[in-house]
Parts: sequence; C-alpha cells; structure tokens
Amino acid sequence: MSAEKTKPDSPPSGCKIVVIIPVLNEEQSIGKVIEALPPGWYHSVIAVDNGSSDATAHVASRAGADVISEPRRGYGWACLAGMARAAELDPDIIVFLDGDYSDYPDDLPDLVQPILEQGAEFVVGSRVRGERGKGALLPQARFGNWLATRLIRLFWGYRFTDLGPFRAIRWQALQQMRMQDKTYGWTVEMQIKALRMGLRVAEVPVRYRKRIGTSKVTGTFSGTIKAGYKILWTIFRYGLADRAPGPAPLVRDEVLTR
Repeated sequence: MSAEKTKPDSPPSGCKIVVIIPVLNEEQSIGKVIEALPPGWYHSVIAVDNGSSDATAHVASRAGADVISEPRRGYGWACLAGMARAAELDPDIIVFLDGDYSDYPDDLPDLVQPILEQGAEFVVGSRVRGERGKGALLPQARFGNWLATRLIRLFWGYRFTDLGPFRAIRWQALQQMRMQDKTYGWTVEMQIKALRMGLRVAEVPVRYRKRIGTSKVTGTFSGTIKAGYKILWTIFRYGLADRAPGPAPLVRDEVLTR
C-alpha cells in the first residue's frame, strides 16, 4: 500500500499568493480572519475598507493587513480596488476571502492545490459540498445558489454547486476577465467569464460557519432582493448574448476535486 501523500507546508518557491478581503464594519471578525490564515501560504493580505464606520481598518492593519480604502459601496468596487493594489505586487494567484469569519481561512491550501498541482486556473470553494455549521447558510442563500448554478449549467453546461466568495484564481486569468460588476454580481460574473474564456475550472469543498455579525446581503430583506436581482440579471445578460447567432465561446466541462 502506498503511503498517503503529505501536503506541503507552503506553495512552491517563487509562487506569490495575495489574499484580498473586502470589509465593511467587521471590526469584531477581521482580526480573526487574518490571524487564521495559514503561515507560509500567502505573500500579503490586502484588506479593502468599503466605507466602515467602526474600527475595522485599524483592527485589520494591526493584524498585519495592507489596508486600503474604497468608499464607493459595493463588493465589486472593493474587489477591484484590491486588484489594483495587488497589481503592484506582481502576484501569481489571487485568493478572495470574506472578512466576516464565516469561511475557514486555514482551508486556503486546499483551495489553491488544484492550481498548484492539477493545472486549474480558477477554483471556487463550495460551501454546499463542504461541512457547514448549523444555520450558517441561510435558506435564501441556499435557494439563490441552487437557482443560479442551475441557470449557469443551462447556459454553459458546467455544474457549479455554489457562488461562494472563498475562491482562488491565477492573476493572469483574472486580468484577462476584465471584471466589470461593482456590486452583487461580482462572483457570478467571474464564474461565467471563466467558462466563456475556457479556463480550467475546479471546485473544492470548504467549511462554513455562522458569520460574526449580520450579513449585508442575506441578512436583510432588501439586500436579498437586490443581490438576487443582480445575480439573475448578470446570468441572463451573458447567457442570452451567448445564445445569439455567432460562434459559441469555448467551454470546458471539467471538474477537479481535491
């Protein structure tokens, strides 16, 4: 019987991983998130303060993050600002992670392994396939994921299970995506564009727990409605465009798992 393969303690020498964390009024959680990131697995952490009215920026800075400000409210705005700062570091891989401590930052090695070892270019951490704490993924979030991922499969033939925010992507591929959404459609836009570009896509299970504080999206009725509308609008916008006459985009229906 062959010995079980030992996981490395760090990425290959010279592989620069940069973590981008959009934050908004998360002073109670952001320090925990940064401190839980596995040592040796990242080059730097960029925390993007999206207009916090509390001490989020101070706590993030004290925990070791490079804190920048993006006062224009919106998840996409924050991610784009993080990308602009990351460009100064010449990274190889970008990891996106929420600042509410709902994800397990120490799952980062599992998230990037398909890129490092299997040739993937884009990896989504699936909360649906992973272990979830009781009440961690609210019913409206579960339904939204179910509907969105099935529409993606309908239009592009790929079976995602989640639109999870914990994700990793090669920097060159992220730049080529020319991301545009400034608010709730950011994650689904990235997944759609990965398929339209023919990237090698992977999905791995990640753990998920109840966040610290109230969600700005599924924690409110208005946030749920706005996010749902924007996600569906984004899917149909690209989906109907790809159904129009003309050459079809390359799509690889390939799932890599850890």
